Amino acid sequence: MKIVTVVGARPQFIKAAAITRAVQTNYQQIQEILVHTGQHYDYLMDRIFFEELEIPKPNYHLGVGSGSHGKQTGVMLERIEAILQKEKPDRVLVFGDTNSTLAGALAAGKMHIPIAHVEAGLRSYNRRMPEEINRLLTDHLSTYLFCPTDQAVQNLSKEGIRNGKGKIVKNVGDVMYDSILYYSTIAEKKSAILEELGLLIPDSSHLTDYYLATLHRAENTDDPQKLRSILKALNVIGEEVPVILPLHPRTKKMIDFHRLSGETQHIKMIDPISYLNMLVLEKNARAVLTDSGGVQKEAYWFRVPCITLREETEWVETVRWGWNVLAGTETERIIEGVNQAVKKQHASKTTHPFGNGKASWKILNLLTKH
Repeated sequence: MKIVTVVGARPQFIKAAAITRAVQTNYQQIQEILVHTGQHYDYLMDRIFFEELEIPKPNYHLGVGSGSHGKQTGVMLERIEAILQKEKPDRVLVFGDTNSTLAGALAAGKMHIPIAHVEAGLRSYNRRMPEEINRLLTDHLSTYLFCPTDQAVQNLSKEGIRNGKGKIVKNVGDVMYDSILYYSTIAEKKSAILEELGLLIPDSSHLTDYYLATLHRAENTDDPQKLRSILKALNVIGEEVPVILPLHPRTKKMIDFHRLSGETQHIKMIDPISYLNMLVLEKNARAVLTDSGGVQKEAYWFRVPCITLREETEWVETVRWGWNVLAGTETERIIEGVNQAVKKQHASKTTHPFGNGKASWKILNLLTKH
């Protein structure tokens, strides 16, 4: 069986790594062709992840880069289509909700190649988010819908997407949980990020208290009022406890463009970091503030309180079980969300709605079986 795997952004590298590792370990009958669209093209958000995660060099690198949603998706669609015509795969595998996801699904759908969507069924029910549009269209195009939770299966059922009539819908668990189980031990051995940032005294077990923040979604970074409000909250929090903010290129650009550096005196802004360093920072933080879906889950798995800088989340399980607070983007609500999250962490329940760390194996079993 030949599978073309389409990736283009950091979270997809992590998800694809779990699948690729399973293929190499126990599915020699599968030939995987890796296509990197180049949606993320900065070294620290691209090549270093392939090196750290031990993902083979992509068979194709499309070098698409940045651009408007329409332009970026259109260029990807054209170039992926040419690869599918050449490779003639049995399946096309896409992940998550980026423009790379949609372009891969559209190209395969028009060529009548069965699409397998990993992380199917997620919904924020906010169609102003481009990711929501990508999810909806990809799910309705896909033959295999590999859901990370029962809630995702229920979301699809509400839209009439169920097993049968050319659809295979399964809760296989979360491939990112596969990855975190595998890479967190490696991260602890290899990462020196705590020492480099002065958070851990060398030859000592003393760890400085700190918050970790991430900020990258266009709905937050491209709105100067929201961006200013979030930075102001982080700045206030940082007056008492250090706030570490690995700076996404888009966020850095917008801070400079809107001249918001005055709101960042007490925020320790650093360059983008590798996956292994990120895991270590997440695991040891007092709490995490983020607008990233993946980081919300990683905080949950590490049992670190999370404050989400959005009004909604696709990962409702993290809120339901008390480890995530939806704080939005207003300064006062974010500060209150931090206080609320830290205070309630000891009362939070522990459950595992994201599977048992074998999602990649279940996915490959289903693809080879059907």
